[in-house]
Amino acid sequence: MAAKKILVVEDNEDTREILLYRIKSMGNYEVLLAGHGKEALEIASRFRPDLIIMDLKMPVLDGWEATKTLRQTDWGKDLPIIALTAQAMEKDEEKARNAGCSDYIAKPVMDYKILQKKIEKFLT
Repeated sequence: MAAKKILVVEDNEDTREILLYRIKSMGNYEVLLAGHGKEALEIASRFRPDLIIMDLKMPVLDGWEATKTLRQTDWGKDLPIIALTAQAMEKDEEKARNAGCSDYIAKPVMDYKILQKKIEKFLT
């Protein structure tokens, strides 16, 4: 069976690398990396990931706008997108869902089992 593709969009290189390592250890996943929303849109349109983990606060193009843009495409309108943000305020989850995100996780991610459960929910 082909590996499911997960696109990790995160402007912090250390966080990106940790997520890459953690997700690869969770199962048969091909992990693609992007440093900002514009790069994410280019990679997503080319490789069509099965799931995107999207940081919301980034330079160039933030996760809010990148998610809205993805939702306007035929292939991205139903794509699972998990919002990832350090600004874990009470209204942020609601705001992320309103922007088109399928789920939400606060960072720093302390319990990777939570992330794994969210990934499995969308990919199995």
